[in-house]
Order: sequence, then structure tokens, then C-alpha cells
Amino acid sequence: MPFLIETFDKPGHADVRLRERDVHLAFLAQHKALLLACGAKLNDDGSNAGGGIYIVDLETREQAEQFIAQDPYTHANLFAEVKIVRWRKAYVDGVCHL
Repeated sequence: MPFLIETFDKPGHADVRLRERDVHLAFLAQHKALLLACGAKLNDDGSNAGGGIYIVDLETREQAEQFIAQDPYTHANLFAEVKIVRWRKAYVDGVCHL
């Protein structure tokens, strides 16, 4: 069952996000088979809202925890908080998966 991982950046760490972005994107590319969706959270004006959302296709919470622990943003100490919840895939790209 998929997991939704929501991250919240530490205040004042936008420079860390920018500095580590390329290595973070390389990490995501290496694990693209696990990613159902992924992206940064944005403010209404399109600016960085300080965090991200990952929906990963993994079997256990432990695997989801291991996944986010390997993210270069985690290694750079960017996150103030990480939330992980199970997610039921209902509709993706207009297709019902129930």
C-alpha cells in the first residue's frame, strides 16, 4: 500500500533546499519506480512553501521511513518535521483504482 510522506522545512533553510536540489533530484531519479507522485509545496504565488509531498509505492512504514532517511534533503538536515501516513490510491490521472 502506498504511503504519503509530507515534509516541512526548517525556517530559514531555503538556501539548503536550493543548494541540495540537484543531488535531491538525482536521488528521486534513482528511485522513480517507487514514486507515484512527488513535488515541492508552493504558495499561491508559486514561491517555495518550505516542504514537499512524496507518494511512494512501498509495502511498510519502515520502508517509507528508510526512503525519506536516504533523501539528500534529510542528510542536509533540511526538515523540521516529516509526517508519514498510509494512502489509498482511489483516482490517479482520472482512473479509478478501487
